[in-house]
Amino acid sequence: MADHTLPAPGTTPPAPGAADGTRRRRRAPRAWLGALPLLVFAGICFGLPVGAVVYGAFTTKDTATGVTSATGANVSTSLQGPYLTSLTGSVELSALTALIGTVLGMLIAQAVVTSRRGALRESVLTASGVLANFGGVPLAFAFVATLGISGVVTQYAHLDAAGWNLYSFTGLTVIYLYFLVPLMVLVSVPALDGLRPQWREAAQNAGATTWQFWRHVGLPVLMPTLLGGFVLLFGSAFAAYATAAALVGGSVPLVTLKIADALSGNVQVGQENVALALSLDMIVIAGLVMVVYLPLQRRSTRWLH
Repeated sequence: MADHTLPAPGTTPPAPGAADGTRRRRRAPRAWLGALPLLVFAGICFGLPVGAVVYGAFTTKDTATGVTSATGANVSTSLQGPYLTSLTGSVELSALTALIGTVLGMLIAQAVVTSRRGALRESVLTASGVLANFGGVPLAFAFVATLGISGVVTQYAHLDAAGWNLYSFTGLTVIYLYFLVPLMVLVSVPALDGLRPQWREAAQNAGATTWQFWRHVGLPVLMPTLLGGFVLLFGSAFAAYATAAALVGGSVPLVTLKIADALSGNVQVGQENVALALSLDMIVIAGLVMVVYLPLQRRSTRWLH
């Protein structure tokens, strides 16, 4: 027999759903407990290194007395002279490769989505998944063997006579596109699949041309994905190091290469923590990238699902 307890005279009965809300509030701490291992992992693997970088960027140690004191000179130095040149060089290279990679990746993804051959789609997506993660020293040596000074393609097509130089800003751009374009394909295909055929049919019934459909329907819906993909490619190119280090060394000013030089001791006396200040600059730029990327991703998901 169910136990129904009447409220005492003069008291207000609980509102419908109040008991459910109370139970949900009681379950909330348990949900956080499930995420506790991930939070601990993130705190150890990301929080501690970031804290060490911030601490080192704003402190300096007197070599004579061993006393550590707070200073803003490291951050100020990282934004001047060759350090600023390397920072702007990384931003320019990342922005250029992200722009080209976004356009090419979207075009390839559109061709894959509109293709009715499942084998082609699976092959392109599988290859994109592999190539998007193919970087570092192996990628650099692969390009040296094909497009270097004595590379097979360079000698066969006489690219050196046309002014081609792999060990330059242009050469580094080509190499970065090798893994950025497949990454954009992987990002774009789900978004293009989300474009509903009913939208195109409705536009055709209304007398719209293909260009008008893309101008007023397709591109506005895909714009968050395009911008989000651009930001993602920018961040990937901005953080790349091994390929550039193996290929161009210090001939192309990049902030990741400058950090490696500073960490190896190739700095002036009193600038030992400039590498940490440069790392802090990269963290700030990456944080700004994520601030832009996450809202765009949520907006794209709301449209396409």
